[in-house]
Amino acid sequence: MSMTKKEQRLRRARQTRLRIAKQGTARLAVHRSNLHIYAAIVSDDGARVLASASTAEKEVREQLANGGNVAAASIIGKRIAERAKAAGIDKVAFDRSGFAYHGRVKALAEAAREAGLQF
Repeated sequence: MSMTKKEQRLRRARQTRLRIAKQGTARLAVHRSNLHIYAAIVSDDGARVLASASTAEKEVREQLANGGNVAAASIIGKRIAERAKAAGIDKVAFDRSGFAYHGRVKALAEAAREAGLQF
């Protein structure tokens, strides 16, 4: 019985989420698709989304030709950090959702750190 790519990724994500749940901090969850990248800050109990940003937003789409590249990921990293600050959050745990910490996921994380989010 072979697993699909998505099942494999979600399996990888499960361990991370268990580890983050023990920390009791908000998590910065990232999702990457071919066309877009999405970031959300989820409350420590996992019940509420406290802040979110994605390349699918109208104002972001207007300034980007392509939502699926590293440059776009950096912009979203910056935006999610600004929105987290506005919501009074400065410390999060990074949840890469089973994606490799490389390329777009890494670019988003580094931009968020530069904009002042701690993780």
